[in-house]
Amino acid sequence: MSTTLTAPCKINLFLHIAGVRNDGYHELSTLFLPVASPCDTLEISSIPKGLTIICPEFPELETGSNLLCKVWEAYAAKTGYRPGLRIRLKKNIPMGAGLGGGSTDAAALLKWLNTNAEESALDDNALIALSAPLGADIPFFLQDQPCLARGIGEELVPINPGVNGLHLVLICPQVHVNTAWAYARWDEMNAQRKMPSRTLLTSWETDTKNSLPVQPQDVFNDFELPVFEKHPELRVIKEKLLEAGAVAAAMSGSGSTIFGLFRHEREAAEAVRAFSNETARVFMNEY
Repeated sequence: MSTTLTAPCKINLFLHIAGVRNDGYHELSTLFLPVASPCDTLEISSIPKGLTIICPEFPELETGSNLLCKVWEAYAAKTGYRPGLRIRLKKNIPMGAGLGGGSTDAAALLKWLNTNAEESALDDNALIALSAPLGADIPFFLQDQPCLARGIGEELVPINPGVNGLHLVLICPQVHVNTAWAYARWDEMNAQRKMPSRTLLTSWETDTKNSLPVQPQDVFNDFELPVFEKHPELRVIKEKLLEAGAVAAAMSGSGSTIFGLFRHEREAAEAVRAFSNETARVFMNEY
């Protein structure tokens, strides 16, 4: 008997790096948007003890350094619930693409563990507290809804980003961006100047039931400065999406995925066709 879990990816509609905290972590302000496609799948089945990960396409993920192992160990240490599991992982989310592939897999496993732990289950706050040190994006993936995030990603506020009716195009080139490098390079580039805080023209935290339409000025990513410097081809993709009719475009996370938001399906579909001729994976979602 096995259970199959679906792990969706995410984009950051905006990502602002406010600075570096005393503990070495970077203070962020970001708006996470769940994205249905691409997604990973985890097929979970029982074994006598331990955790075994099977991922034939990416055998390098079949090690104890995989986030799946870390959250399994952390959950067991916290709750005492330590089921023997075999996880067959199907990776459809590109790695090193800023889409949260590792974090969403970890969150899917955490939710499954918490659902099956019965009296040992953690409440929502405890689960977030457990997951945050393991991966900054994991707390968001535990929410299953768009969220404004601060801190290192653990301070979450569910929000309506107002993307209803928009079409999202993801361009995932064959470029791997190391997140640790991106942060280090951002630190180098900003060591001599104080980073100004960004004031958004649209208030994402307004207490209103009305939709908050995404505006181009609200879609940005502070990582673009260091990442585009090293990978100028990513800037070209962003420019092409805007030329194709996207009302907004930006990089997600620390890259390398570039996304575009389109008001009209026809323009989005044309962009998909144009980029499908290049060496990139292309995905389209509708909200």
